[in-house]
Amino acid sequence: MASTPLTTQVSALLDESGVREGSVHHAESGMFFLRHNDATAQVAAVYQPLLCLVLQGAKEVGTSTRTLTVSNGQSLLVSHSLPVTSRITIASHNCPYIALVLPLDLELLRELAPNAPLRSAGALQDPFSISLYPADEDLEKALTRYIEQCEEEASRTVLAPITLQEIHARLLMGPHGDQLQKLLWHETTASRVFQATQHIQANLSTAIAIADLAKRAGMSNSAFFEHFKSITGTSPLQYQKDLRLLRARDALRSSNNKVSEVAFSVGYDSPAQFSREYARKFGISPKQDRATASAA
Repeated sequence: MASTPLTTQVSALLDESGVREGSVHHAESGMFFLRHNDATAQVAAVYQPLLCLVLQGAKEVGTSTRTLTVSNGQSLLVSHSLPVTSRITIASHNCPYIALVLPLDLELLRELAPNAPLRSAGALQDPFSISLYPADEDLEKALTRYIEQCEEEASRTVLAPITLQEIHARLLMGPHGDQLQKLLWHETTASRVFQATQHIQANLSTAIAIADLAKRAGMSNSAFFEHFKSITGTSPLQYQKDLRLLRARDALRSSNNKVSEVAFSVGYDSPAQFSREYARKFGISPKQDRATASAA
């Protein structure tokens, strides 16, 4: 695929940052730029609602039940907070993997949605909260302008917010629009599941009951479980477990708290069970992970 102006722009900013491999946060725009020269091992993380545009190379992103391959020239949109695993599959020194990530502003989307073309109120053909489509040329141009405007103080204050609105509007009007509008409409299944994920995150150390979540969502237990899994790609209990383990990993790497204290803080009653599940997810024990992170 021929290099686009956006690819050249992101590559130049990565060069200026001094980051030859990895990711950099572009504070002026709020974006993250990524570059890798080789394929990577699988990495677990929590994706907040975001747009990811792969400019070169390819990566795999998925949950416990679904995996998508995102290749150059494709845009991936995540509408819900999701624990995912990802790995870069195509990258080389001559043609590194390059991507940008734009966190979505859900409040801005809600402001714009009433004026966007109304989508069908029917069920999405695929309710999964990760959608994948070829990148729209006009969206790429808007992203290019937005980054340029964020580089200058005057345009960052006056023009960039307008272009950021345009980017979100184009997402609502483009192929990702069905998924976004289902999320933004009140009382839709996607919206109710989104509220359930927010509740789980806010009460991460508390045991959850499907019946309680289903009642909050206004669904039967079986309907809630089915919709939750179809939208997030995992069950409610597995969703909570993945979030607990990811938060525990962050705590282990950023504090000197004992492993047992970290386990209790994220809701585990048994440090032994915590260590087993941690090793099963990350392939290494909590103590070994902390030691490896400290040595890096």
